Amino acid sequence: MLSPKAPVIIVGAGPAGIVLALHLAQHEVNVLLAETFTDENYLQQVPRTGSIHPSTLEMFDDLGLYQHLEPRGLIAPTFQFWDRDQGGHLIAEFDHCVIKDDTRFPYVLQCERLKVIEQAMKMLRTCDNVTVRMGTTLESFEQDGDGVDATFVNEAGEREKIRGSYIVSGEGGRSVIRKGADIAFEGYTYPDQVLTVSVVYDFDKLHGYSYRNYISDPDQWANLFKWTQPERWRVHFGTSMDDDPERLLSDEHCQSQMQHFIPTGKPYEIVHKHLYSSHQLVAATFNKGRALLTGDSAHVNSPIGGVGMNSGVHDSINLGQKLVAVLRGEAGPEVFDRYTRQRRHVAVNHVKTITERNKKLIHERDPQVRAKNHEMLARTANDPKLARDYILRTSLLTSLKETEAIL
Repeated sequence: MLSPKAPVIIVGAGPAGIVLALHLAQHEVNVLLAETFTDENYLQQVPRTGSIHPSTLEMFDDLGLYQHLEPRGLIAPTFQFWDRDQGGHLIAEFDHCVIKDDTRFPYVLQCERLKVIEQAMKMLRTCDNVTVRMGTTLESFEQDGDGVDATFVNEAGEREKIRGSYIVSGEGGRSVIRKGADIAFEGYTYPDQVLTVSVVYDFDKLHGYSYRNYISDPDQWANLFKWTQPERWRVHFGTSMDDDPERLLSDEHCQSQMQHFIPTGKPYEIVHKHLYSSHQLVAATFNKGRALLTGDSAHVNSPIGGVGMNSGVHDSINLGQKLVAVLRGEAGPEVFDRYTRQRRHVAVNHVKTITERNKKLIHERDPQVRAKNHEMLARTANDPKLARDYILRTSLLTSLKETEAIL
């Protein structure tokens, strides 16, 4: 039988998992958070996404997290689209000031994912109703009508079975829980890889770039984002799946890509480089019995647009509210079906749509279509009403309103 104090078991202390744990802890729910990384290497993960949209900043503010993140990030009120073909020029600039009446955060905060989970973990460790198990990997789980039994392997290689009320996957795309629950992961992998090169350079001061930039090019699209002070920027380049990874990550190749991007006549100071594939995948359901999915375990997408981490946080707040209601006896488990309907709608009709559209815009090869796309972007950015609607969608504020109407 299930103890009244049996915890919600959350597997994975990435943004989605740790935000869910924090939300539940603040609503007096017992939590066990298990993470494969150890205390020693938890913050040594590969640097990844860091554009936190207004909708997510509101959630972080409600959790008491925002006040700790803002001093560690960069406020980015604008984002730009550039055309790198034929010498390069600015296509359009969007300013979040047009949504100042829709949100208390009319800007994006550029703050790396590692800073988010570091600060959230500090807050979580002060909560008496949370147990954090680092260096602990989920091996399998079983569920019945009363709860779940999860088998973990700790850092010493010992197996341990833990009883919980529900088990939530914040594990990412290779989720053991999703596979164990036999939930299909539907979609496709893009036929190219993304090369990320982080450099120290004054792109804003020397060339007029904003902190967030999407760069159209018929031969090789690119993204440019400023992440932190001092002048550290991250550049994403599209590459072929057939290219040799060792060659792509070589200093010589990365320097050549940067010089092609903006010639400087001297080597760039490269501080990090990484190569990865991108996908558009969505789980067939986000709930099966007492097994629940959030974040990348439920949906993964192209990084263009910076909505992956944000939508994962939105999943977790939505799921957290429903878990609290069920555990308090205020709702039945059928609310988790509504969770799937709401958040899968967002994953398919907003996250997937936004990221696919952004990639198509910056990688279009047909000159006439490119010209039409660029004209549309410029017209939208210069019309306050169109710009407001556009930013409400790209910041996922529209998606949150839509989910409220999904029963």
